[in-house]
Amino acid sequence: MARVLSLFTFLFLGFLGLISFPAEAAIKKYQFDIQVKNVSRLCHAKPIVTVNGRFPGPTIYVREGDRVLVNVTNHAQYNMSIHWHGIKQYRNGWADGPAYITQCPIQTGSSYTYDFNVTGQRGTLWWHAHILWLRATVYGAIVIMPNQGTPFPFPQPNREVEILLGEWWHSDVEEVVKEGTNMGLPPNMSDAHTINGKPGPLFPCAEKHTFVMEVELGKTYLLRIINSALNDELFFAIAGHNMTVVEVDAVYTKPFTTSAILIAPGQTTNVLVQANQIPGRYFMATRPFMDAPLSIDNRTATAILQYKGIPNTVLPTLPQLPLSNDTEFAISYNKKLRSLNSPKYPANVPLKVDRNLFYTIGFGKNSCPTCVNGTKLIASLNNISFVMPQIALLQAHFSNIKGVYRADFPDKPPTPFNYTGAPLTANLGTSTGTRVSKIAFNSTVELVLQDTNLLTVESHPFHLHGYNFFVVGTGIGNFDPAKDPAKYNLVDPMERNTVGVPTGGWTAIRFRADNPGVWFMHCHLELHTGWGLKTAFVVEDGPGQDQSVLPPPKDLPPC
Repeated sequence: MARVLSLFTFLFLGFLGLISFPAEAAIKKYQFDIQVKNVSRLCHAKPIVTVNGRFPGPTIYVREGDRVLVNVTNHAQYNMSIHWHGIKQYRNGWADGPAYITQCPIQTGSSYTYDFNVTGQRGTLWWHAHILWLRATVYGAIVIMPNQGTPFPFPQPNREVEILLGEWWHSDVEEVVKEGTNMGLPPNMSDAHTINGKPGPLFPCAEKHTFVMEVELGKTYLLRIINSALNDELFFAIAGHNMTVVEVDAVYTKPFTTSAILIAPGQTTNVLVQANQIPGRYFMATRPFMDAPLSIDNRTATAILQYKGIPNTVLPTLPQLPLSNDTEFAISYNKKLRSLNSPKYPANVPLKVDRNLFYTIGFGKNSCPTCVNGTKLIASLNNISFVMPQIALLQAHFSNIKGVYRADFPDKPPTPFNYTGAPLTANLGTSTGTRVSKIAFNSTVELVLQDTNLLTVESHPFHLHGYNFFVVGTGIGNFDPAKDPAKYNLVDPMERNTVGVPTGGWTAIRFRADNPGVWFMHCHLELHTGWGLKTAFVVEDGPGQDQSVLPPPKDLPPC
């Protein structure tokens, strides 16, 4: 009898093994120790703030549906917070990370556990420090794999590689920023760009500081490219090899092939590369795009794509990157970005708009008697330069603490003018304040971001926390509310979390405000954010049980 039972048990378990059960969501745990480490680049060593002593920091690997716990312990001299860039954090702004917006920072000697779910997202995102300019060295990739058994909607690559583009300063970055602030001027620009933390062989002392990616002839590679630079939009290309764009900001695209990509700070781009050229060594290269009359660090960082079996003595060839001011390439490239919009991955664009917002982007000068020219540079949205609070906005909103912010940010600028006409030196009465916009739960929002020629025109990559949005339109010059909406793409516009507003132009985005909480929106050029080019949306709670902000965690850092 026992033998019959054991045989039955064996057969039953074998039968169970043939049944496909849905994979259970896993809990992924990470420990982030914020610590200072000496790092050498460009023949010069300096102490930098790192995660776990690594630069760039560790990659977080998760699967769609997973719960993620990242315990951050701060051993550095600076206060710290970490932002999980592009994770939607539904009802859970406490895990979003921007200092003084959703939390007060983690003080030296303290810890905080970021606890969040990855729901309905798959692809490449990233994490970075969200206080001061510490993200110069505190950043890393987030790789979200699709649900078990769900293939990519493009050819399966043989291998995947993360490519993080960044910047490097000879000096302590925080000291550089302090010096610029005290003078009322922009801080010194970076001394090099980097690929995976390394400038490459076009810079001195590069023997150890060049990233090399080995490939095999005939194989296909998925590059997960992230622009982690603080202040530069970047071109990226590989000598002799085209790239097929298949995803941006963790949203699948209609695939298209290109010789180079354009990627703004905060954005991610996944490309397929086929190793189908004559085996050799080929430079991967990156350098800035800047089509405004402003000085930038225009040097080229390089890495090497090397075919297996090719000796290191073979000299690599350089790619043809677009010219640094190639506006035509930038416009053409961005026009090619379209959502996949398949039955499995639809583009649910809001067709009806409940709330229309029009925000102008401007620079100005305020009086500063101790500064070099008696003035200091500021930046504003709708003539308001945002002032960071001392208590986190989400805490003030959740606990109804008065006097922390005003919910009266204007829907349009106080004074209409010819936004992109002749340069204007006046700041049109720019005011300062902690002013936010209140948005009704589940309402649909259209926001037009308009660049202006207050001091100068310039392109601006804007990031909205807590949401993806659809880029329904863009153009050069002044937005025309009577004519431009008729040209919107409401079928398959690109869905993303960070979008570039073109130099002297405008961009229109739409989103549904279905994520309650306080969500930061800012230019992702750290320079402009520091000058006040930022605001926040307070999205009200909905009527349902699962439509309100979750209670704060017990270990939330004190203010």
